[in-house]
Amino acid sequence: MYPLPELLAPAGEEESLQSAIEYGASAVYLGADKFGMRTAAANFAGDALRRACEYAHARGVRVHLTCNILPRNREVEELPGFLEFAKDCGVDCLIITDLGVMQAALKYAPGVDIHISTQEGITNYAAARYFHDCGAKRIVTARELSLEEIAEIRAKTPKELEIECFVHGAICVSFSGRCLLSNYLTGRDSNAGDCAQPCRWKYALTEEKREGEYFPVEQDKGGTYIMNSRDMCMIEHIPELYAAGVGSFKIEGRAKSAYYTAVTVNAYRCALDAFEKSGFDINFRPEKWMVDELYKISHREYCTGFYFSSPLDDAQIYYEGGYVRRWDVAAVAEKFENGILYGIQRNRFFEGDELEVMTKGTEPYIITVRNLKNEEGELIDNAPHPMMKFTFECGRDVPAGAYLRKQRDTENPKG
Repeated sequence: MYPLPELLAPAGEEESLQSAIEYGASAVYLGADKFGMRTAAANFAGDALRRACEYAHARGVRVHLTCNILPRNREVEELPGFLEFAKDCGVDCLIITDLGVMQAALKYAPGVDIHISTQEGITNYAAARYFHDCGAKRIVTARELSLEEIAEIRAKTPKELEIECFVHGAICVSFSGRCLLSNYLTGRDSNAGDCAQPCRWKYALTEEKREGEYFPVEQDKGGTYIMNSRDMCMIEHIPELYAAGVGSFKIEGRAKSAYYTAVTVNAYRCALDAFEKSGFDINFRPEKWMVDELYKISHREYCTGFYFSSPLDDAQIYYEGGYVRRWDVAAVAEKFENGILYGIQRNRFFEGDELEVMTKGTEPYIITVRNLKNEEGELIDNAPHPMMKFTFECGRDVPAGAYLRKQRDTENPKG
């Protein structure tokens, strides 16, 4: 029997870091100001990295630092100083793709664990063994592997070698992210963390002598998004991941919101804890509300990637390419005193609205907005301004930091 898997959460900026830890992450992964593959995220530059490590460690949470780009010659000279600084800040591990970076990490950041990134594309036990022999503590498998293949890697590698797999979030249509579409079409380097995601764009055929005429790739008036992949969601398959020997469940999303982080971490934390409580029952399935939570964040349609078979049948989306978004965060709770809820607005809501409360470790519940007031204590019929403070009467103690969300018009669910 394996121990309960680690829950590894993304932290693109400080608020997401706090959400990940508050809602139950065992570890977080984040980037500094260089060498990490998410330029769109705010990241943790300079002393912010040190503060992030101190904050996480004080709460018993490990910090994994992304150092997984494929550096060019001009960047190699910066590596020693960067690695020494990362070690000094207290990062627990470095996520690495390039062999040269790995060699430098062993020299300039001794004692810091090395995890081999999914960008390396490890698809077999021979490669996994090699990286272990070179000093890696963990591999992040290529997304193209089935659970059967992962189980074979687990069986044929040293038990000390940890296996980490993505369980939730966006999937790249390319081979574990090694894609040059963005480089060709926009000049933005995918492997330096600056992908423009042209795989999500709408494509059509043109004929060189018929300028301005476009022909759908398939017979549909809306055209087709021929490379637009679904998102992964494996919350209903925790026993299968566990049985394959996956020791770390990784959630994708360093460029996403703190709310996304809170919801996904909370859902998987509750499901993992329930799985442990079941005695690691192979027939375990999470409660419905835990699964439903993952439909209350902005997401593309879900699939299980390559874990059970080729994704040919269900891994692509052919509609307009956007996200499904059925819920908005109306506010975040500040405190509850004497039957009054104090909060900060995020999206407009009204007197009389029913808001759903999402908080740590519990099934969400409904409260109704009654006697809504602004910060000056004046009655108002709606809260229209982002970040405005408000109060309203509430018959239930809502903890600080809880998200209050409102369901969108179900007749227009995409946005």
